[in-house]
Amino acid sequence: MAISERTVQNKRNSAGELTGKPGTVYDVNIKYKSNGEPKTHVKKGFPTKREAQQYEAAMKTKLANPTYVPPTAAQRKETVREYMLEWLERHGASNLRPSTKASYYSHMKNHIFPCIGDVYLGQLTPAMLDDMYATLAGKGLSASSVRYAHRIMGVALEHARKYHYIESNPARDTITKFGKQGKTPDPYTIEEMQKLFSYASGTHWEMILILGGLYGLRLSEALGLRWRNVDLDKKTFSVIEQLPFQLPASVTEIQEMAPVKAGERILPLTDTILPYFRCHKMQQEKQKQLLAASGERYYDNDLVLAKPNGLPERRDRVSASFGQFLRHQEMRHIRFHDLRHSAATNMHQQSGDFYTVGQILGHSSLKGVGIQLGISNNLESVTEQYIDVRMDRKLLLLENYHKAVLGG
Repeated sequence: MAISERTVQNKRNSAGELTGKPGTVYDVNIKYKSNGEPKTHVKKGFPTKREAQQYEAAMKTKLANPTYVPPTAAQRKETVREYMLEWLERHGASNLRPSTKASYYSHMKNHIFPCIGDVYLGQLTPAMLDDMYATLAGKGLSASSVRYAHRIMGVALEHARKYHYIESNPARDTITKFGKQGKTPDPYTIEEMQKLFSYASGTHWEMILILGGLYGLRLSEALGLRWRNVDLDKKTFSVIEQLPFQLPASVTEIQEMAPVKAGERILPLTDTILPYFRCHKMQQEKQKQLLAASGERYYDNDLVLAKPNGLPERRDRVSASFGQFLRHQEMRHIRFHDLRHSAATNMHQQSGDFYTVGQILGHSSLKGVGIQLGISNNLESVTEQYIDVRMDRKLLLLENYHKAVLGG
């Protein structure tokens, strides 16, 4: 008999929760053949006979497909926590950037696992996920963070479905309506950039704001720029590496940089910006001499942006300090990354040159440029190809923008 019933002392309800009461559950036992060999597929504990019959019908169809491989006993006993940690390690190693993988793990550990981590993967239901989202919202988590939890669950459970660990993806059938995500701050206008640089003039913020706000470098790219990749004679610098993600605080000498997110690019040093680079290099050399004279060590990591003793700056601290800097100057709040958006938007508004802006920012596709500029474009109707933007075109576009912000 394919479906059998039995009595248990602690029955689960339709949401998979233990009720503490005895009752009747139903087990499915299907005999089938795989490669001519007789096999048996068993799944136990359905709270109603109807659910067992629905499962039986669906599984008979799947087992008739020779490519279908039912989950092993060990896989059926995996909890959500066990599966997702295994999935993150396997999937994240080759498909996620280190920062994204770390963000997934943090969200899983702090928000997802406390709610459903101990639930068996095969018993997870849409109702449980809806309850989790309600719990997270009730704890004060923002709408975007709750939506992020749903996104993680959707991706992880879809992979579990494709691996045949579960028959369906419960994240697809949730009924929670997520609130609107917080609006990304509008980029700074040229007038706001002028004001920002007037406050940063002569401070340690000046050079990092030049790289982030006037060239559109990502924070890790700016912090990872080394003098060996700057040619003051040829008036260029190369963005070919970035500071490694989550660099330990104890690190004093960087052995190896991380590759940049997008393709490598060479950018011109405009006549407006070149004096800033030369002055900054002279100040660093003077700092080295002062430390040597006082008997203190200078950690020469060859970094353009570094602490006074040469140690690398911490990405998280720079990001947090930038917010404090804006508050002290009573300027509108933006993230450091929004300086990149500001550079892109202002250069595009000045020139209308979609492609050159993309090459300066390091985008290899039209889609990336469109997202950065907030421009909607139908990529299906456009043949994507490498656009050879000459250095003189980059120089012209950057020089006009730099003069608009810094004068000259």
